[in-house]
Amino acid sequence: MKPSELSPAALCAQLGERIKRARLNQNLAQKDIAEQAGLSVKAVQSVESGTATLLSTVAVLQALDLADHLQLLLPEPALSPRQLVKLKGKERRRASGSRSTPEDAPANTASTW
Repeated sequence: MKPSELSPAALCAQLGERIKRARLNQNLAQKDIAEQAGLSVKAVQSVESGTATLLSTVAVLQALDLADHLQLLLPEPALSPRQLVKLKGKERRRASGSRSTPEDAPANTASTW
């Protein structure tokens, strides 16, 4: 089943199960992860059941050395073309020629016309 077809609770439960498997693959007890993450064992159990806060989940991922995987979960979005234009600001599109004023013109010049 696709993740988009699951309820948020089911997705959280799947994520918790994957975190539990990662912990077991590293042969770590919940107590070990709780100490490394600065959480209680109950908080780690909540992460593994998919009912924890995002803060606790990220702390457990860091303790399991899996925080880099969050980049795969939600990569940094690229700027849209509209945002790029806004950031660029007003860009000059042509050069302005030098404008001479009557004071800048040399005195006593005769016109050849």
